[in-house]
Amino acid sequence: MAIPVTTGQGAGIPEPGSALTSAGPRRLTALRRFVQAIRTNRKATIGVGLMAIFIFVSLFPGLLAHQSPTAFSSHVMAPPSTAHWLGTDNIGADIYAQVIDGTRNVVILAVAVGALTTAVAMVIGVAAAYLGGVWDGVLNFVTDVLLVIPIFPLLIIVAAYFPNAGNDVLILVLSFTGWSYTARQLRSQAQSIRNRDFLLAARVRGERPFYVIMVEIIPTMTSLLLASFLNNALYAVLAGSGLQFIGLGKSNNVSWGTTLYWANQNAAWTTGDYLWFIVPGLCIALLGVAFAFINYAFDEIGNPALRPLSAAKARKKASKAAETRTRRRLASHGARAR
Repeated sequence: MAIPVTTGQGAGIPEPGSALTSAGPRRLTALRRFVQAIRTNRKATIGVGLMAIFIFVSLFPGLLAHQSPTAFSSHVMAPPSTAHWLGTDNIGADIYAQVIDGTRNVVILAVAVGALTTAVAMVIGVAAAYLGGVWDGVLNFVTDVLLVIPIFPLLIIVAAYFPNAGNDVLILVLSFTGWSYTARQLRSQAQSIRNRDFLLAARVRGERPFYVIMVEIIPTMTSLLLASFLNNALYAVLAGSGLQFIGLGKSNNVSWGTTLYWANQNAAWTTGDYLWFIVPGLCIALLGVAFAFINYAFDEIGNPALRPLSAAKARKKASKAAETRTRRRLASHGARAR
């Protein structure tokens, strides 16, 4: 006798494709929560807003600046005007066009160094923690050596061997000298979960170390990896602009750091061309603020203990505490009356 098998919501057997259809709403719900978390967090709103502005400028510089940032003209060291909003430099090039066009190089530098530095630190730190033994000793030794060496003097020495280097060389120099601190953080996190049950189960199944590291360990460190990326991107903006400001790298590369370098070389402070160095310096500061605020916001979103109480929540909590105290007083008076 055949036993009828039913499918659907009333049966325990799911319909074919039901997992695929339910995955879409789950992703949409997670996306809505993420957007809502950003909207309700003031730091996240400011950081994402600033970042969106810089990304838009880097993608579409021609919509905002119609002049060439390197074109020569006879209007040398001209003051700000309707034709040149921030004035011109020592060769007659438009400073406003240099700031707008230089945004792309700075954003590319930040994203590339942030991603590459985090990737190198992830491989070294997690591998050292999971493999242990000789691997841990060697990788930890290299990490400690880079940690005790002052980074900026090391960057100056390394960058000096690449005169007139472009943005690509600067990305490699910053990436392979700035991964040590992130590797130490990721190593500590990986060591804390090394003996968890799911990793022991993976070893029992005979999984290879590469599989365990990439599939089992790294997905549990997503929030830390995101925070590391944002920190490394901020480091890239400040260190890269600092190296360009002191004259390392290609001097004709359009970037905020090189704009500051030429402003310093032509004594913009003493000649009264204040916007020549104030505007690119302000852009560097605002991009750093964007990365820092997004990082702080993700920390607060991921860790409820770091979330500040809003004014409404604080008033509600205070009113509840007052009501509790009032009830306790009334209960104590009633007990005395009896």
